[in-house]
Amino acid sequence: QVQLVESGGGLVQAGGSLRLSCAASGRTFSSYAMAWFRQAPGKEREFVAAIDWSKGTTYSAASVKGRFTISRDNAENTVYLQMNSLKPEDTAVYYCAAAQVPHIPGQDGKSYDYWGQGTQVTVSS
Repeated sequence: QVQLVESGGGLVQAGGSLRLSCAASGRTFSSYAMAWFRQAPGKEREFVAAIDWSKGTTYSAASVKGRFTISRDNAENTVYLQMNSLKPEDTAVYYCAAAQVPHIPGQDGKSYDYWGQGTQVTVSS
């Protein structure tokens, strides 16, 4: 069993930055692919970015490419999402997710086995 706890959300002005963290429990964290998703009010959950177990491969949604960066520290059992040049449309609850496979399984949330409780990110215009 893996437990995921997100932190780092908050209120920021457009153009600002935030760094989200996701702390994972469990000895097998380093062998899991990790991802961030988000869900805005009234909208479906959306894939944001993912990273494989070795940190060698990352993938980001077109809407955040060049602005958001996913990374991980396997020694600290933590995955990060650095968000720069934030826009009001980035406002959402951000969720961390883990897949019990070493390589990125894709953008479908159904491919991920564990989820955090989410952290709110609000970007004001």
